[in-house]
Amino acid sequence: MRIVVDAMGSDDNPEPDVAGAVMAAREFGETIILVGDQAQIEAELAKHDTAGLSLEIVAASQAVTMRDKPSEVIKSKPNSSIHVGLRLVKDRKANAFVSAGNTGAVLAVAMLRQVGLGRIPGVKRPGMGVIFPIKERPFLIDNGANADCKPEYLLQFGLMGSLYMECMLDIAKPRVGLISNGEEEGKGTTLIKEAGPLLAASGLNYIGNIEPKEFLNGAVHVAVTDGFSGNLLMKTAEAIARYMSETIREEIQANPVTAVGGLLAKPAFGRVRRQLDPHEVGGAPLLGVNGVVIIGHGRSNAFAVKQAVGQARLAVEKNIVKAIAAGIKQ
Repeated sequence: MRIVVDAMGSDDNPEPDVAGAVMAAREFGETIILVGDQAQIEAELAKHDTAGLSLEIVAASQAVTMRDKPSEVIKSKPNSSIHVGLRLVKDRKANAFVSAGNTGAVLAVAMLRQVGLGRIPGVKRPGMGVIFPIKERPFLIDNGANADCKPEYLLQFGLMGSLYMECMLDIAKPRVGLISNGEEEGKGTTLIKEAGPLLAASGLNYIGNIEPKEFLNGAVHVAVTDGFSGNLLMKTAEAIARYMSETIREEIQANPVTAVGGLLAKPAFGRVRRQLDPHEVGGAPLLGVNGVVIIGHGRSNAFAVKQAVGQARLAVEKNIVKAIAAGIKQ
């Protein structure tokens, strides 16, 4: 398997991107193709023991920053690491693309068949989903790719999310819910009210509206929402988890008695921290484009990049693109 890593993607590129690629090549035994500034990539690789690892470099003369407008990147930076990396997948020189770069730019380039992968036939809008790092590991889609949605987009998000959970986690008939401000039918925005009947008639295992608390408590395997609401939910959950962790640490260290108790409970706290750490997931799959694309957080560290590669590898193994194409056609 050949997996592309955008070496210019993360906020601290190329250090975590290259380090994560080295970790992935060592753990998974696959060929990792690093795309970006060749001199910078070579300098980072020199810091690691790469003996016996299958690592390649493909030069890209431009890099997309978080400040770049996605609509302009398509034409203004045709030789960016995003363009070059996605073309490798399009031309079947690689099996998947991983980037912790500008989400909008990855989406914009990937969607266009002329420069990227194009959409799977029948897909109206690709959706970005993410597995929440909590006990039930539910899948939220869309979590940021489409701020403005139509009811039929949410219907397809539900289908693609359901197929993803079936393929990736071997869950038969995943429960699908529509995130709203109340469980009762008829609650929510016009978008929610119009999307509900479409999902109910879809043949999916649709259980109706759910509130965010039900999503976090494992009521569904797949939670469907527009990208604006989904992104707010995801970032709020991350912020609360970080705030609670910092507050607990401060209170434990406040006096010697609680400090001793905290030391005894340190292994348990470590397990909770690892469970809630978004780096454990690695990235969010962009479903609906004609290839495997995993988008990581800009703050991704090396471990997160490695995990994103692992997720891409599994998506290729499970042939998720073919499964979605068949589901959309049906």
